[in-house]
Amino acid sequence: MKSRVRHIGAGEFKAKCLQLMDEVGKSRKPIVITKRGKPIAKLVPCDDEPETLFGCMKGSVKAYGNIVDPIDVEWEANA
Repeated sequence: MKSRVRHIGAGEFKAKCLQLMDEVGKSRKPIVITKRGKPIAKLVPCDDEPETLFGCMKGSVKAYGNIVDPIDVEWEANA
């Protein structure tokens, strides 16, 4: 069963900001900040390592055989 995300009003967030930041840092669970009952922001824990696209697909493709040398098939190109 998935736990519900905690919601907190903006006024309460303002009063307890530092305490809530510590709580999110320890529990690693986000808190949604609402204003007049509508979500406006989310306090989430920082990732330890920044996400990068460079190298994210490493190891996901395998090549079989020689993929460098030309093949023995004549190709026709439409000009």
